[in-house]
Amino acid sequence: MLDIKFIREHKEEVKTNCANRQARVDIDKLLELDDNKRRLMAEVQALRGERNQKSKSKPTDEEIAKMKELGDKIQVKEGELRSLEETLKSLLLAVPNLTHPDVKISADEDDNRVMEQFGQPTKFNFTPKDHLELAQKLDLIDLERAAKVSGAKFYYLKGRLAELEQALTAYALDIIKKHGYQLLATPYLASSQLIEEMGFNPRGESTQVYNIANDNLSLIGTAEITLGAYHADEILAGKTLPLRYAALTPCFRTEAGSYSKFSKGLFRVHQFNKVEMFIFARPADSEVYHYELLKIEEEIWQGLKIPCRVIDHGTADLGNPASRTFDLEAWLPAKPNKNGQLGDWAEVTSCSNCTDYQARGLNIRFSDDKGDKALVHTLNGTGVATARALVAILENYQQADGSIKMPKVLRKYLDFKVIK
Repeated sequence: MLDIKFIREHKEEVKTNCANRQARVDIDKLLELDDNKRRLMAEVQALRGERNQKSKSKPTDEEIAKMKELGDKIQVKEGELRSLEETLKSLLLAVPNLTHPDVKISADEDDNRVMEQFGQPTKFNFTPKDHLELAQKLDLIDLERAAKVSGAKFYYLKGRLAELEQALTAYALDIIKKHGYQLLATPYLASSQLIEEMGFNPRGESTQVYNIANDNLSLIGTAEITLGAYHADEILAGKTLPLRYAALTPCFRTEAGSYSKFSKGLFRVHQFNKVEMFIFARPADSEVYHYELLKIEEEIWQGLKIPCRVIDHGTADLGNPASRTFDLEAWLPAKPNKNGQLGDWAEVTSCSNCTDYQARGLNIRFSDDKGDKALVHTLNGTGVATARALVAILENYQQADGSIKMPKVLRKYLDFKVIK
């Protein structure tokens, strides 16, 4: 979340930022609640001081009655304060991070700047099949039995497609570890409060989070949550920064509000496996590490020989915690485009610099050589999200006879070169 003091002192800047990012937050209401909170806190503090002063000497019956009356007033005021603080916090969490000055101000979430492209869209001398048709004809996927077990948008991977997924994660982890990231095996559940502090909405109509009934736990939608919360309420030694972590976890998402988006087969599902990278950095260095994450993502996808382009999200397409986000979009030869033809780009990775937005909620600071303390900056990036990577491989490596060649970089992890 943003610093309330900053919002007080830069009200118009925050309002403009909210408007640019299409965040509907009433900043005037937020500041009014903040004023009320500070006034209530002063009243409670004064009442407590009065009660403490009266308790220093042996009270008379009349004074005891007045102290009880004071206690009742304090209890009422404290209740009002707690309620006000909850409302204020919900508004604060809805205020997005400050936007990086190089980000394009946009009104359309598809109006994102293309930074670069590697590889040309794959061309075939036949009409390409989509990944679902390819996988079903090769008996590599079972959606019907998954729907019977778990419902729509779940899947079973079978045989060599399941082996290919394992190869993908091993390949991505080998590259990431080479760059100095420490691998963690994290929980798949996190407290709803920590998820909220990281800038995700575990409640509400458009939540992407699966909540556990009768508990304050939720299934993680990304290991960004468990990696980011790893150092919650800690003061890190500045000399240890940056701290680089990576994790392979299943990810669970409701996909609420995404029914109009492309979601065929494996592309938009409720559960998938993902290798995630995470960095805790000094504020002065976070932009450098944002590009480091991007370069690692590019290395992984360039190795797979999948055509990709790099997208710099505009303001309309930024998530609340991010100051700036880069995506890799892979070419999918059989994805319908807006012109009704086959072939389009689709997001396969994302990396964000969240500056101190998450660290403030999680209370993660670092101390420098002089002992001064400040909030760290947090950054996250996708190593590989296997479901979408499988889509890209199946469609780009398909052959005229319906078989699928394996990318050369994955063959050392597999005992086959083609699925047929």
